[in-house]
Amino acid sequence: MPKANNFDFQSVRRVVVKVGSNVLTETGGLNLRAIRSVSRQICNLIDRGVETILVSSGAMASGLKKIGLDRRPDDIAKRQAIAAVGQSGLIMEYETAFERYGNKVAQILMTGDDLNNRIRYLNARNTLYTLLGWRVVPIINENDTVAVEEIDLGDNDNLAAMITLMVDADILISLTDINGLYDKDPRTHPDAELIPSVETITAQVEKLAGGIPGPLGRGGMQSKIKAAAKVTSAGIPMIIANGAEPDILARLFEGQKEGTFFQPKARKLASRKCWIGYSTRPEGFIRIDEGAALALVTNGKSLLPSGIVDVHGDFGVGAPVELKPGKSQKEGETVLGSGLVNYNAEDIRQIMGLKSGQIEARLGYKPYDYVIHRDNLVITSEG
Repeated sequence: MPKANNFDFQSVRRVVVKVGSNVLTETGGLNLRAIRSVSRQICNLIDRGVETILVSSGAMASGLKKIGLDRRPDDIAKRQAIAAVGQSGLIMEYETAFERYGNKVAQILMTGDDLNNRIRYLNARNTLYTLLGWRVVPIINENDTVAVEEIDLGDNDNLAAMITLMVDADILISLTDINGLYDKDPRTHPDAELIPSVETITAQVEKLAGGIPGPLGRGGMQSKIKAAAKVTSAGIPMIIANGAEPDILARLFEGQKEGTFFQPKARKLASRKCWIGYSTRPEGFIRIDEGAALALVTNGKSLLPSGIVDVHGDFGVGAPVELKPGKSQKEGETVLGSGLVNYNAEDIRQIMGLKSGQIEARLGYKPYDYVIHRDNLVITSEG
């Protein structure tokens, strides 16, 4: 797997490490040996000049032990309460572990709404940059206590991907309880073979990932593949590796071949475009014709009203929307990308199909020639 082998870990200056529930838990609660091992390894990275952000699960396991339950309840309010009880214990264990090596930690809890709102997104990014400048390790988890469906990030794999894009990290390392992506589920197929490198995340790769969550976490290999799709499309590589392997982070940074490496696209997205493409929550979508899709995807053009064939949703100026090709309305259809609109939904319905020179005659005003300017548009799929 030449591309993975050629990745230069010596050039990494900022990394996001995500550690899953299956690594951090054992029968009866938190796996303290794992927490101490991860903490020690991150401290070693900091000592060699690598800024490190940790996205950590484990609050549920910690809370279950304190409350005396043996499984995560189905009731949302109870799960939120257990996470609230457990989060303090989780961060306390990390604080103790990092103090052994002279490092401080900071707890950051986020919801999807924090990342969807541009001002809060920037505030969070500035806080993270400040903590890194102070050599304080940010430990991030989803704010399960207040998260509801509308603001739920889904799982910590998704959160880790969004944080990676937010801070413009050089790589995302996801530590789980298996060695990486296999051609079959290694827990049920002894002949399963590890896939050392993935150049493009295809439908076949997603199918291989399956959807097998652990008993405590919400994610599985499927959610890790989705996270990899996000960061690699923005030009950032990702590795899935076994967090139980001794000194796994040190071995990776020494150039040893571990886990599954996901090759990034050649061109890295700017921070603002990462936010538009992967952190905003779409308020609707615009359907575009073949010519407009070609102009956007291949030629990097702005979206003109002439290429729009339909508008879904009731959104205002500046809202994030998805772009979909053709006239199809099939479930699971392709999303070409996302952008921030210059006109509200009703105005776009009035001007769709028109040339830019006809906008003022139709609306009575024309602040922009484009419905979405290319600077506010991100292509996340080539269709």
